[in-house]
Amino acid sequence: APPARRRLRPGLLPAAEPVLFLATVSVVLQGPLTTQYLWDRLGAERGYHGHSSSGSAGCGNSSAAADPLRQEVEALVSHWNLYINLGGFFVCLFSVTLFGPWSDSVGRRPALILSTAGIALQTSIYLLVIYLELHVAYLLLGRLLSGLSGDYNLVLASCFAYVAETSDRRARTFRVAILEACLGIAGMLASIGGGQWRKAQGYINPFWLAFAASLAATLYAAFCLRESVKQRRPARLFTLSHYKAVYRLYMAPEHPSSRWKLALYSLAFFLLVTVHFGAKDLFVLYELGFPLCWASDLIGYGSAANYLAYLSSLGGLRLLQLCLEDSWVAEIALISNIAGLVVISLATTTALMFTGYGILFLSMAATPVIRSKLSKLVSETEQGALFASVACVQGLCSLVATGVFNSLYPVTLHFMRGFPFLFGAIILLIPAAIIGWIQIWDSKHDYNNFQDPPSPAKD
Repeated sequence: APPARRRLRPGLLPAAEPVLFLATVSVVLQGPLTTQYLWDRLGAERGYHGHSSSGSAGCGNSSAAADPLRQEVEALVSHWNLYINLGGFFVCLFSVTLFGPWSDSVGRRPALILSTAGIALQTSIYLLVIYLELHVAYLLLGRLLSGLSGDYNLVLASCFAYVAETSDRRARTFRVAILEACLGIAGMLASIGGGQWRKAQGYINPFWLAFAASLAATLYAAFCLRESVKQRRPARLFTLSHYKAVYRLYMAPEHPSSRWKLALYSLAFFLLVTVHFGAKDLFVLYELGFPLCWASDLIGYGSAANYLAYLSSLGGLRLLQLCLEDSWVAEIALISNIAGLVVISLATTTALMFTGYGILFLSMAATPVIRSKLSKLVSETEQGALFASVACVQGLCSLVATGVFNSLYPVTLHFMRGFPFLFGAIILLIPAAIIGWIQIWDSKHDYNNFQDPPSPAKD
């Protein structure tokens, strides 16, 4: 059996938040910029002159909605997003489940260094594509190379495992929420800065900032971050035992009652994050198209408003925890998410679109609750394997979201542009039912134990 690990107090070591913050800045900068770059490149190749930076020519009239060339460009951009995310997922699926359990033995820092360096490599390839005007297929190559090193999912897995090892059970939900709030702050700054910078100077300089942020994250993890795994031991990297560690979490947990809770919470997490990813993938295209016809600066503000939900959710979570169980906080967050997506699906004006973003103010409070509950179902020596499996679920979310939402969007353009958002709102009813049912079951179980406490002999 592995030696017991001594929990570190959070104040004794530098936090993992800067790594996540810098990596998120890099990834968020690249997301909308890559979509707009694909729009401009593919549109130019087909003689379409409605650019993402200024809105399309004639976008303000109803004839633009039926422009077949514009719809062809929209469909092509959507499909290239699908190819890039699909390729990244399949590579990342195997690398994250390898590096996550491996980090339980060798430590979190090697995994963080590897994954952030991979993001830097991806960004450098994107820069080469822009400088040399290479075929857009090279964007897929950059994503594949990043996936081999764990990609952004390994950054998330390692940072959340780091927080789980340096926080007590009572404060874990809020600590996870703070980590997720870093996603919001980084996303908000990168969205506003990226949109304005793209409009003023083009693609090159924002992508250089993305490269610098990922390189800074690598250097911080290598030289500033102290290791959270104290009882480190050598471990082979390429071995099936790492995959078996993930398998044992669900098939042979320490406590048999944890199996079905792990499965149900993972399903709720999968559906919730799938809707988040799917909606995020489409926001830029939805805002570029008729009748919104947003320019690059408005797209940046819209992305910032979306990421602002991380901060408002953090404050809302802290307040609601004073009077409610974590599960009921998650239920309120899901109601916020569902209502916001319904409004966005019907948005035909800029004001209504931002109203939808405003209603999403608590939408991100559900994911830290689920992550915290998952981490409490496994031992401290399995946190890396757990969050590697969560990262795989998150990668699967990216695949399914890109496949479903990016495929659904082109085929529903002719009758309801916002239908994918309405579809996502309906899907979120399922995790709301799962979380509520588990909380009710746990409450009844605790009540029965209180009524009929076990004898000392059975303890």
